[in-house]
Parts: sequence; C-alpha cells; structure tokens
Amino acid sequence: MKQYHDLLRHILENGTAMQDRTGTGTTSVFGYQTRYDLRAGFPIVTTKRVPFRWVAEELFWFLSGSTDEKELRARGVDIWEEWATPEQTARFSRQEGDLGPVYGYLWRSFGGDYPQMNGVDQIAKLIQEIETNPNSRRLIVSGWDPRVCDDVALPPCHTLFQFKVEGRVLHCQLYQRSADAFLGVPFNISSYALLTHLVAHVCGLEAGEFIHSFGDLHIYSNHLEQVHELLAREPYELPKLEIRNAESFRGLEGLLNFKFENLHLEGYRSHAKIAAPVAV
Repeated sequence: MKQYHDLLRHILENGTAMQDRTGTGTTSVFGYQTRYDLRAGFPIVTTKRVPFRWVAEELFWFLSGSTDEKELRARGVDIWEEWATPEQTARFSRQEGDLGPVYGYLWRSFGGDYPQMNGVDQIAKLIQEIETNPNSRRLIVSGWDPRVCDDVALPPCHTLFQFKVEGRVLHCQLYQRSADAFLGVPFNISSYALLTHLVAHVCGLEAGEFIHSFGDLHIYSNHLEQVHELLAREPYELPKLEIRNAESFRGLEGLLNFKFENLHLEGYRSHAKIAAPVAV
C-alpha cells in the first residue's frame, strides 16, 4: 500500500527526535494526510501481516459500547491488555479490565455518568442523520471528552471522525491526535475503512473515500529497524472486502448485528509478520 510506505518515509525524512510520555523516544512529524479510495480495494498493509479478524473484532467491541477489556479478550484479541492490568486500572480506582470511558463508551454514551450508559449515543444519532438528513455537515462522532480524558490510562488517539454523503456514496475522514505509525496506524486505516463500509451498507450507500488526517505522527525509536525492514518489501495488490449474508442489515440494529462471519477479505496476501514492542 503505497500511501502507507509514503507516510513512513515522510516521517523518516522530515521527523524530529522527540521525548514522549512512555520514555521510549520517537521520530515525529506534526500534520499529515493520506487518502484511500475504498472502491479500488480494501486498504490493508501487505508488507507485513495485519490480522484482519482482530481489526474487525476490536471495531465490533467499540460499537457495542463496551469498555471491558475482558470482553475483547473473549473475542480472541489481546491488544488492549497492557492498559487493563490491575496496576493500570488501580490508578483510577477501577477493577482489572475496566478501561474507563474510552472509545466504546464515548461513541455510545458521550457525556454520561460512567459506567452508566446515560449519555448521547453518537452512533445511533449518526445513522439516523445519514438516513434522514444526508446533506448534513454534522455527521460527526467525537472520541475526545476533556472532562474525562485524564481519567483513563490511554485517552482516545483517534479523536473525531466525520462522514459525508455525496449522492449514493459515503466518505469518512478521521482526525487522529496521536499515531504510532508502525503498530497502530495499520490497524487504524483498516478499522475506519471497515467502519465506512459497514455504515454505508446499513444505510444503503456505497463506500467512497477514507481520509486519514494526523496530528502527532511518530515512529518509536525501538521500531526503526522494523520500519526499514517493511520498506524493503514490495507491496502486494490490495484485496476486496465482501459483505456476506447481511442483505437485511439496516440501520443501527443492522450495524450492531455484524459478526466476523459476515466479512470476507478476498485475495489478501501479505509478507510475514514483523514483531515490535508496544510502548505503554
């Protein structure tokens, strides 16, 4: 996927050495944008293995409104485990596994009294607006609530996304305040591409472009060797996303009914996995 390789090269060529919260150190740039035409293929990195099932299961977990890391692990995905340990959750007087008001809660109960689900259901509102007022310029979901962003170990990095309907085509743009270019960004690209496809499907539209806008975009100092290894590989052709047995899935209920079995990534071919440590 050329856009992703260009992103990594941009950081290497233009980045500044920075210290960061984790103590690892980064090469960082501020402000960058990539665009992916979802009609030309599903954007998933091919120069290392990206586990598409994990991408999908994490997205379904977000959409469910859950912030219980144990529920995500029950789906076979452990990528939030480091922020759900007893040591991490005890900082906020919560039980092991309780991540606090992170993505799922903010998407489905913004402004609520955590853990009560009594806030604004932004996903329900989004779907209703797309269906009833598709020309709206307010098709927005916010993942940043300054009232609670310091009450969690990892406040949302992908902070706001907006949809736009043009005729029968649905576009999505994400603003991401902070982005781990090697480990996180491949997940983010495929996750929001998938979200755009699913929202388009349940609203009777076609997925158009996914636009990814960044604030602090960085490569951790202990990922540099892996980045160079990835860039030395030749990308494969992008696969196609097929949605199966979901013809009747419509509206919010349809969106929440998706399972991994409804998705098929036709023709995904990748190079081998490249391991790298997570900065916590």
